[in-house]
Amino acid sequence: MNNLESKQINVGRAHFGWESGKGSFLFEGEDAILFWINSAFKTFLDTIEEVSGDESASVVLETTGYRMGLIVGEFFYNEEASPEEVIQMLPGIYSPAGWGTLDIVHFCQNEKKAVLRMTNSWEYRINKLQGKKEHGTFIPGHWAGVLSGLFGENIWYRVTSSQLEGKDYCEFEYFPSSITVNENIHELARRKEQVEIHKLETVVQERTRELSDLIKEISSPIIPVLDHIVVIPLLGKYNEERSTELLEKTIHELPNYDPDFLILDVTGLDEEISELTVSLFHQLIAATSLLGIKTIMVGISPGLSMKMTHSNYQTAEIKYFANLKHGIHYALGEKGKRII
Repeated sequence: MNNLESKQINVGRAHFGWESGKGSFLFEGEDAILFWINSAFKTFLDTIEEVSGDESASVVLETTGYRMGLIVGEFFYNEEASPEEVIQMLPGIYSPAGWGTLDIVHFCQNEKKAVLRMTNSWEYRINKLQGKKEHGTFIPGHWAGVLSGLFGENIWYRVTSSQLEGKDYCEFEYFPSSITVNENIHELARRKEQVEIHKLETVVQERTRELSDLIKEISSPIIPVLDHIVVIPLLGKYNEERSTELLEKTIHELPNYDPDFLILDVTGLDEEISELTVSLFHQLIAATSLLGIKTIMVGISPGLSMKMTHSNYQTAEIKYFANLKHGIHYALGEKGKRII
């Protein structure tokens, strides 16, 4: 293999090699690949954020950086090199590879703590091109992985300084922590799940309001059947809210029909008649009586009959009939009319 096909060079502590005949680029003896930061790699990260969203992309990059760093740290850990020796080697390896300059501000093997400072990292350069205001998560996550591998214990970080915020460098503080990338992934999933649940709850609430409004419109309508005779069919079960709505609607709209007779058709009422329902009838009757309207009740079930009988309300002024037909005939007869 001639020199045009194979080339090796050391830069600092970093070892680079090329095998042009195979189309290979080697970094520290392993296959590697080069990207242009300003175009290709920025496009790569932009696409991840576009597809998955900023929050998900941040967790993805942090997790990827951590796991890549863990491989590095565990490699040296298995080589039985001391963390102190390894950490001093890393600037000479990472800086020539284009990661930016790395300074070890503080490192304590006993406490398993460190403060690392990076200037002009590739992530900072891309974040700046993207117009971001906060530092990315790949590089701080990566060093957390490296240190976790070196110490044999989970290490996490906090960003204490960022070039994107106008500082001269990015600074990351590292310390033992129960925070893990897996927990972050699960927390992201839970947050997304909660967002979807909230969206679903909002849709359900909106549909419930729409259905409630629709029920109010069609529930117990006032139906004019003949001149000055109207019918209100009572359907289902009446709770306090529904009873109040019926009373207000009846009192407000009934005068528009100028009725002499109001026929309450209770054929469709729920079989479980409550005291509230009986009270509703009497309130309706009392209210319509004040308007000079006579009330007729039709379709009374045996259960309702017993409830009405045992109630404390006076029922002598109310006329009762088995069905709507009889009620209408009675009202017409009272007006001196009949159906031919």
